[in-house]
Amino acid sequence: MLIRSLVLPRRLASLALLSIVGVTVFGFAAANIVPASQAGDGSGAITGYTASAIKYNLNVTNPANVDSVQFTLDSAPPAGSTMRVKLVSAGSAWYTCTNVTTALTCVTTSPVATVLASDQLRVIVAN
Repeated sequence: MLIRSLVLPRRLASLALLSIVGVTVFGFAAANIVPASQAGDGSGAITGYTASAIKYNLNVTNPANVDSVQFTLDSAPPAGSTMRVKLVSAGSAWYTCTNVTTALTCVTTSPVATVLASDQLRVIVAN
């Protein structure tokens, strides 16, 4: 009988402690707020541009050098697009372009592009 009377208060104390811990954990969990977010997956077609009216502007003093390349695209690149050209297929020089709607101008003076070395017009436009 003595053992039984000692076990009962211990059980009650353990039960009370577990109840307090459970309520506290539930209270913290109930206070968590997760804001709404968005996620998605999709695909879209990648279409190319058509370049026309290509013009190589030669240096006035040394016409063996190309100062810039100008051309027109069939549609205007979106604002913030990356626009570059490359004139030498084996080279590593890419020249930055600017545009006014569909008209692009690419300055090719750093490093200097030459007529002799130029063997392609590779255009990259990405947004």
